[in-house]
Amino acid sequence: MNKKIVLLPGDGIGQEVIESAKTVLEALAEEYNHTFSYESHAIGGAAIDEYGTPLPDTTEKACHEADAVLLGAVGGPKWDQNPSHLRPEKGLLGIRKSLGLFANLRPIQGFNNLLHASPLKEEVVKGSDLLIVRELTGGLYFGTPSERRNNGQSAVDTLAYDRSEIERIVEKGFQAAQIRRKHLTSVDKANVLESSKLWREVVEEKKKDYPEVTVDHMLVDATAMKLITNPKYFDVIVTENMFGDILSDEASVLTGSLGMLPSASVRKDSFGLYEPVHGSAPDIAGEGIANPLAMILSAALMLRHSFHMENEARVIEAAVADALEQGYHTADLNIAGGQTVSTEKMTQLVVDFIKSDSTTNSIMSCYA
Repeated sequence: MNKKIVLLPGDGIGQEVIESAKTVLEALAEEYNHTFSYESHAIGGAAIDEYGTPLPDTTEKACHEADAVLLGAVGGPKWDQNPSHLRPEKGLLGIRKSLGLFANLRPIQGFNNLLHASPLKEEVVKGSDLLIVRELTGGLYFGTPSERRNNGQSAVDTLAYDRSEIERIVEKGFQAAQIRRKHLTSVDKANVLESSKLWREVVEEKKKDYPEVTVDHMLVDATAMKLITNPKYFDVIVTENMFGDILSDEASVLTGSLGMLPSASVRKDSFGLYEPVHGSAPDIAGEGIANPLAMILSAALMLRHSFHMENEARVIEAAVADALEQGYHTADLNIAGGQTVSTEKMTQLVVDFIKSDSTTNSIMSCYA
């Protein structure tokens, strides 16, 4: 399979972790007879420095012509005093809007030898493996322009959704549940909000198209509590913009390390932009100690959701898990009795496990 991937390294450690993801993808392509081509373009602070804008036209055009986009990280104190239109984050927001990426996918999975870093008891978080599907372009953040009234003493924000906006994100939730454990939790506030009542109606209608998926409805406050008391309950959570923003940030601490969390922003045709949850970490940029695993796992999400290469995505995820199980980790992680390695070494370990898994699968197929 031939696919064109645009790389947006961005700022700080973005260049390093993007290079790691590319190295892993090249190894995977060799093992599984795929062809991936790459173009690298500027975004964020690096683009401001070179082109005077956080999202150059050449970058935007290249992304529109690609099959998927990998983004490292944007931002840093160097640009904190810039006017709002020249902030690095404007590049990320701009490319999401330009590409029509309405669904944010945030997987949360615990790795056994990192669970001690979680703020929750190990027995609570162990075995957690969930995906939050968040609507990204509607709701309270994008309603009728907010305004201050009564000489600034009162304020109004509008939460608005069209049925079509709800339908497309709910469908993404069902599609994700289909390739996971077939359990979808729809989160709303239907006991109070009219928009949530419409949301629940749409979910009830759509579940008829996915009879193999079990669906339950849960109020957002109850969901927030259950994420802490029993995160293993969840498989896929689908919800609107603000609820998803809050719940995904809450869930991000379950595993104990932001350095392990990938994410995706996708649209209806499965095109997506994939990036780690962590920031640009300018204080360690160029030192060769950045954790590349969230970026590598973001590449696995790209294979799964944009290229429909489920087996290859699982191979990368298994290779990451194998490296951690063997005790290897970057400086940001703490594995008792483990070995601290560089960005480059961690990347190579993942590659080695990919090749090992590929050989094992090949040998097993001979005896099938």
